[in-house]
Amino acid sequence: MFKRLLGIVKKEFTELIKDKLYLIFVFLVPMIVVFLLGYGLILDVKHLPIAFLDYDRSKLSRNYIDGFINNEYFEMYALVEDYETAEHLINSGKIRALIVIPQDFSRKLYKGEKAEVQILIDGTYPSRAEVIKGYATAINTMFNQKLLENYGTLKFPVEVEIRAWYNPALESKNFIMPGMLVTTLCFYPVLLTSLVVVREKEFGSIFNYYTSPARSWEIVFGKAFPYVFICFITYLMLFSITVFIFKAKFIGNFLVLSLASLFYLFCSVGAGLFISTLTRTQISAMLIAFITTVIPSYLYSGFLYPISSMEFSGRLISKFIPAAYFLGVVRGIYLKGLSATYFLGDLLSLVLYAFVVYSLTILNFKKKL
Repeated sequence: MFKRLLGIVKKEFTELIKDKLYLIFVFLVPMIVVFLLGYGLILDVKHLPIAFLDYDRSKLSRNYIDGFINNEYFEMYALVEDYETAEHLINSGKIRALIVIPQDFSRKLYKGEKAEVQILIDGTYPSRAEVIKGYATAINTMFNQKLLENYGTLKFPVEVEIRAWYNPALESKNFIMPGMLVTTLCFYPVLLTSLVVVREKEFGSIFNYYTSPARSWEIVFGKAFPYVFICFITYLMLFSITVFIFKAKFIGNFLVLSLASLFYLFCSVGAGLFISTLTRTQISAMLIAFITTVIPSYLYSGFLYPISSMEFSGRLISKFIPAAYFLGVVRGIYLKGLSATYFLGDLLSLVLYAFVVYSLTILNFKKKL
């Protein structure tokens, strides 16, 4: 009995260590997951980039600005000169809030009258917008207390008018649905295509390609195009679900979104094919696909929180994730209705990513017996 048991154990150990890459990932995957979650799962809301439009330019207005930047919650991105520049910063996602100080700010306070400050918040991240509201209200209250101590003016001399742009009601569906479109189109095509080549390796049908007159690039793109087409149909279905069933806000250009989605799908499909050429077994391919797409697309793409709020390591990782570029395009089109000129850098990044990943896949797909 024990002899048979030992024989089975020996066989399973032999099968386990046959695929060296799979064996490495058995031990490496848990550590990678912990590191990715440790660096990418951020619950603290700190270092939020904000800009100021100070029409008053007085000592009191500078003191008011100091109350926002002399803490760990906000960082001053810019002191803008006009409203158009500030609007561009919010549209491009470079700042999370704009604080507008009126021209008669100090005059009203010195006269003992109430002054009103306008705070415009980017509502594309509803939870962050609510936190910014709380921070801004608390800082404004502290400023009022100092005024009361120093000048003995009104009890609440400065009032804040807070408005959320793009998502005024701060509805979560306007935040979640575009993000789900991006993350689904990240890992779904990769998981599909990560099995394309490795499955043929396991079945032995890969030798048909090795002995065929087709070149490596013809084989790679021949396998890529059908999956890009299928995944594009999936994109159309997901878009319809987000807009017509969940009623997510969409005010942008559908054609621009579709073009960006096509670039993005080429990236995802290419990443899956590259993984498939690296591995020997389907389980290894699925493990790598999970580690390189599912967790990064949720934590480092800007889906849950802005990339600007991440630590340096998180911002660095996001540079290598196509979802980070595509998410900015999707939310900009869905919620802000921005034109294609805002996304030229992101679109070029997707094209560059696709070029690199397909080049590596073609080089790695060696035709040999």
